[in-house]
Amino acid sequence: MVPARALSAVSSSTRRAGFVASIILAVLLAAGCGGDDAAAVDAIDPAAQAAFDASQAGWRRERAEMLTQPDGWASLVGLHWVGPGPHYVGSSAGNGVRLSVGPSHLGMVDVREGGIRFVPERGVPLTLDGQPVDGAVMLSTDADSAEPSVLGFDDGRGRLSVIRRGTRHAIRVRHEDAASRTGFAGIDHWPGGADWVLTGRYTPHPAPRTLEVTDIVGTVEQVANPGMIEFDRDGRTHRIEVLDPGREGAAIAFVDGTSGHGSYGIGRYLDVDLPATAGPVRLDFNRAYNPQCAFSKFSTCRLTPNANRLDLRVEAGEKAYAAPSTP
Repeated sequence: MVPARALSAVSSSTRRAGFVASIILAVLLAAGCGGDDAAAVDAIDPAAQAAFDASQAGWRRERAEMLTQPDGWASLVGLHWVGPGPHYVGSSAGNGVRLSVGPSHLGMVDVREGGIRFVPERGVPLTLDGQPVDGAVMLSTDADSAEPSVLGFDDGRGRLSVIRRGTRHAIRVRHEDAASRTGFAGIDHWPGGADWVLTGRYTPHPAPRTLEVTDIVGTVEQVANPGMIEFDRDGRTHRIEVLDPGREGAAIAFVDGTSGHGSYGIGRYLDVDLPATAGPVRLDFNRAYNPQCAFSKFSTCRLTPNANRLDLRVEAGEKAYAAPSTP
């Protein structure tokens, strides 16, 4: 799935810093008016450059903090696909869904047409959305609501939820003690710079339309495609189709010349604030970020549609994540 904007959400202070940085950028580029963008960047006042760098550093820091939260993407430890019927869950060998961490017997997940039912193992302390579980409960999936039910175990350090992809269900497991979280290696970035903050042009499509998109586990879906964004770079015009915008904007997906060659192979995302009608949009490619599946094999995300393959090397934003090797 396309990461929600919460995937790269930043605090209001960082948003304000980004706004200030955009003003600084306008002043800097104006200083180089009539010349090449690179020349304008070379002429940047040191104080303005420091402010711009601080804004980018704040965004990067909050990205890393978000990924490594107790329930962040780096805490994933399992993804177990389940068919209709009952499935016993736990870390012992006798379970149909064997967890890599947690109680030997957690309970039973029963996948039914009418919903997902969970029956806890007697004597195992569990919570559902923070409240103690004392009997069978129904679990909502991520397709039922923006926030699926969360079963807590190991004193809340472990979290279990159910996701749905097409007609299939999977049990997703997180744990605060995951080596991928405690040993998070940090993210490298391309050099980028002020000249990678561009003004694009958003154009809504005249009639509702969709694009066929496949996710990393093979699910195919028709995704709303309300419009497209064009921007100029290196003397050429480039185009990106906008998919499935939320109320706060959209996360546009793109593949470029660095994808698989320093950047994550299936593409990156960039958050944009779309105007209500045709108009300018700010594209800060310094904040292009990896989808969640770049950080964990237990995640799912949409592949970038062919329409968003740019004939351009975007040497800005996040590079591919290099997870630390395990002994």
